[in-house]
Amino acid sequence: MEFKISRAFIEQIEHLIQENKAHELEVLLQDIHFADIAEIMNDLQDEQAIYIFNLLDSEKTAEILLELDEEVREVILRSLSAKEIAEELDELDTDDAADIIAELPQKKKAEVISELEDVEHAKDIVDLLRYDENTAGGIMAKELVKVNENWNVLTCVKEMRLQAENVTRVHSIYVVDDEDRLKGRLSLKDLLTTSTKTQISEVFIKKVDYVKVDTKDVEVARIMQKYDLEAIPVIDELGRLVGRITIDDIVDIIKEEADKDYQLAAGISQDVEADDSILELTKARLPWLVLALFGGFISVRVLGIFEPAMENHPTLFLFTPLIAAMGGNVGVQSSAIIVQGLANNTITGSIINRLIKEFSLSLMNGAFLSGILILVCHFVFGFDYSIGITVSIALLSVIIFASLIGTFIPIILDKYGVDPALATGPFITTSNDIMGILIYFTIAKAILGF
Repeated sequence: MEFKISRAFIEQIEHLIQENKAHELEVLLQDIHFADIAEIMNDLQDEQAIYIFNLLDSEKTAEILLELDEEVREVILRSLSAKEIAEELDELDTDDAADIIAELPQKKKAEVISELEDVEHAKDIVDLLRYDENTAGGIMAKELVKVNENWNVLTCVKEMRLQAENVTRVHSIYVVDDEDRLKGRLSLKDLLTTSTKTQISEVFIKKVDYVKVDTKDVEVARIMQKYDLEAIPVIDELGRLVGRITIDDIVDIIKEEADKDYQLAAGISQDVEADDSILELTKARLPWLVLALFGGFISVRVLGIFEPAMENHPTLFLFTPLIAAMGGNVGVQSSAIIVQGLANNTITGSIINRLIKEFSLSLMNGAFLSGILILVCHFVFGFDYSIGITVSIALLSVIIFASLIGTFIPIILDKYGVDPALATGPFITTSNDIMGILIYFTIAKAILGF
């Protein structure tokens, strides 16, 4: 059952820290999962979080470091010496250790690496640090189990036992040649049911999914999601097996991408959180608000062009918010579906076919909504049929236009390497507002004349 952190529990911990009752606090936290302890520490003051961290053993605190908020982790790391940080990293897999070292100042990075006791562990961490953090090389771990295709089953089992001591969880057994080039994978069932004298080359499975060190992390996530993989091997430019990526790392990537796309869709241009400073939040939110403001100026200018309509048909202006809102809503709906499809790699076929499909859909939706609008205008508001028909035709036109734009823009952005999530935010809403008003009054002028 999930452990629930209550305000009363936090206050109990704060009281024990204040009274310096270290033993009682240690007993209280003994059976609590490290992720829950990290959540507790995120809610405490810096000094209190440091107190708890220093109280626990390094096997647990190393895992806690990974789960802490960045700001709290930074505070903890600042309070530790290079040797103490190295002791924490010795308990972690290479990918996690590399992530923490990457957050340190340049001078302290070198000090921490020099303090690592396990030389091979240190070499692996340094090797990982040379890769871009958004690639397979940047998120892979060096810990894995690999066997040589020239070994027999007996030798293979002996070697696997030695290698498995350094691997937290064995997802797959990879087969390599004498040059460490990835050849395939080994089924545990085949290993257990085959004679000990049988050569591995006779029983291993040659088909194996893999990624290269420079493959983008989001592409790795897509491949693992598509083929339901718990882990995937990583090879270098020469085809040599250099690491593996596990599902826990991919879950983090998916969450980060989802958060980023959500913020872009909301008109936030940087990766920020609610607890960030006012300055950081302002820098992230202000640019799109400025864009929306200038979009509003353009809308006002467009309305000014059709000022004569106010004198002859003032009723038309009552429907301006409705037209603008429907254009924005339809555009966001269309772009959201396309962005989701692009993210999941489910968008197939040509742009023309996609636009034809969207046109048909928007025509059906627009016709239905326009019919409702005519009836409401006449029977509820008592407007003249000419007004109802004008507004309804304009609504249908705006819905079709917004739907096509909401489909076309994300596809084009994606084609040219720009995050298509940009098209679901204020950009698409503002542009559809402007064009919606322009289309509305253009149609009204054509039908009613003014």
